Amino acid sequence: MSIYLHFRAVAMAEIRDDHGWLAAFMFEAWENRVTEYAAGLSCSINKGWDFVNDLYTAAAPAADTGVDDPRTLPVYGGRPVPHTPEADPSDPPMMLLEPREVSAAARFLSAVSFDELWAVVGATFTAFGWTKEELLHHHRDLEALYGRAATAGHAVVKVVWA
Repeated sequence: MSIYLHFRAVAMAEIRDDHGWLAAFMFEAWENRVTEYAAGLSCSINKGWDFVNDLYTAAAPAADTGVDDPRTLPVYGGRPVPHTPEADPSDPPMMLLEPREVSAAARFLSAVSFDELWAVVGATFTAFGWTKEELLHHHRDLEALYGRAATAGHAVVKVVWA
């Protein structure tokens, strides 16, 4: 079984803070993922997003920026989008990362040294079957997505597809 964490950049003005609406929006984005990946609007991580988060939290804590810890923003950052009473309870969990947090995540991702992080966690991750190349691929995808979203002043919506 595959399970994905799907990331989609979107202008705040274009979305509704409504779980049902966002679930439909994200499902359409998932259905169009090949086109959206090519356009730089989205990316996803299959099963291993917890390792990507662990990779980032291996970085030294940043100075207080007024947002959540930038190390945690790319994968788990943002606020949960609550189910509304009329929402389908089977809709997947979602998080919304607002533009200010997207910018903080983009700054973190562009400043962090992947090689330095890998030097800290690589042996442990390799024991779990992860390769440096796989995690570097995820890092580059996230760095590009967050960089473009921050430049555009966009939010990032995250959803788990199982």
